[in-house]
Amino acid sequence: MKNRSDWAPFSALVLAGDRRPGDPVAALGNAGCKALTPVLGVPMLYRVVSALQASRHVADITLVGPGDQVLAGNPTLRNMIASGEVSMLEPAASPSLSAHRGLKHIQSRPVLVTTADHALLRADIVDHFLEQSRVSGCDVTVALTPLVTVMARFPDNRRTAIKLKGGPFCGSNLFAFMTPESEKVAAFWKDIEQRRKNPKKVVMGALGFVSTLRYLLGTLSLEHAMQRMSNAVGVRVGAVIMPFADAAVDIDTVDDFMLVEKTLRQRAST
Repeated sequence: MKNRSDWAPFSALVLAGDRRPGDPVAALGNAGCKALTPVLGVPMLYRVVSALQASRHVADITLVGPGDQVLAGNPTLRNMIASGEVSMLEPAASPSLSAHRGLKHIQSRPVLVTTADHALLRADIVDHFLEQSRVSGCDVTVALTPLVTVMARFPDNRRTAIKLKGGPFCGSNLFAFMTPESEKVAAFWKDIEQRRKNPKKVVMGALGFVSTLRYLLGTLSLEHAMQRMSNAVGVRVGAVIMPFADAAVDIDTVDDFMLVEKTLRQRAST
């Protein structure tokens, strides 16, 4: 196994395009897009960029979005791009298509993919995920946080979770594309994206009838689920279990926004 100092650095992709018009979180700011909505005074996208810049393993950052139209009215973001701090691509019609565009643009691997609304992201969260992804032996890894970890930290917050033995688990908006073969996951991600609020349909499509039955009974293990998913996609897919509740929190709703601002205030006071 290579020493950590010999590891090739990660490129990072940040998905920063708006998913839909009239986003309630975007409406909280005046920047014209969700990614630049201020969270405790700082646009959420900048918080994500800062966490990535502080990581020991991230070498460069590419934004997929928010797009030239938004860029024209945002001198801070224009300066970040002009200085080489970040680069930017136009977003595609959905997060999965934007990720595919970014992965095509970045020829090297490994690549970390995350989202602009991951406003509680920290460098230690990023480093833990990337280090575990390095030693996983997988083509693609996804970050999952046990629901019990999230609820212990945020007991009043509702999270979508997938019921698996040893779980349930919450998605955590961190994906590592380790090898060239990992691009096969983009099409599968598109399917998950379309059905992500219905975990049963995601499992049925990926795992088949017998495994879905086991899932519904709560007896399907995470390891079995990852193996069946790997078989379905044609690459080795693995999960990195995150010990950080903050990793599972993104800003999809106004309630999420309020939770994140409250959490950031608590961080600032400690």
